Amino acid sequence: MRDQIVMRRLGGIGRCAMNTQQLLSIFFAFVLIASGSASPSTGGPRKSPEFTIHEPSGKTTMLSSLNGKVVVLEFLFIRSEHCLRVARMLNKLQGELGSRGFQPVGITFDPPNGNTGVQLVSYMVDYFKLTYPIGYSAKADVDTYLGRSGNQTLNIPQIVVIDRTGMIRATSGGPGGDPKLEDENSLRNLINNLLEEGKASSPNRR
Repeated sequence: MRDQIVMRRLGGIGRCAMNTQQLLSIFFAFVLIASGSASPSTGGPRKSPEFTIHEPSGKTTMLSSLNGKVVVLEFLFIRSEHCLRVARMLNKLQGELGSRGFQPVGITFDPPNGNTGVQLVSYMVDYFKLTYPIGYSAKADVDTYLGRSGNQTLNIPQIVVIDRTGMIRATSGGPGGDPKLEDENSLRNLINNLLEEGKASSPNRR
């Protein structure tokens, strides 16, 4: 399997003589051919729990510090083509809507029997020229945030949309989840509505 070949090559980072940029190009070229999957988590309107975003640079950001912005979280596997497509879509929407108060955040974590590695998170950011925070988290912390029990499989990518007041307004997985959040136009429309809603609920805002 192509993906397995690439993963074995990545396992040799630091041991083989291949240039890092070549490794990176091979890795993401094959990942864009492969696909990622799984099924549902829980979701629904509720106050967003706190979450710590650990970036490869060492910077940490509390999710609550983004209150006042419309936030879209993407929980993702780096080795999933589907997740990477959504990450690039969020990057595009950040360019369009960031100045109005939109803030995407990516959270990578390990798939079952896998190892993402902080180094690959940095590579992903550089390779796709992502302009928004991409953090790394333990799977247990992701499960806690999503309220996911151990016997549930997880829909990946898992998208969580949070309004300016810190309320979760939509998720892509679980009962009542909306898979259309992975569609660019659908997500853009929802973000636009929440940005306008936030303005309307803030009198004397200039």
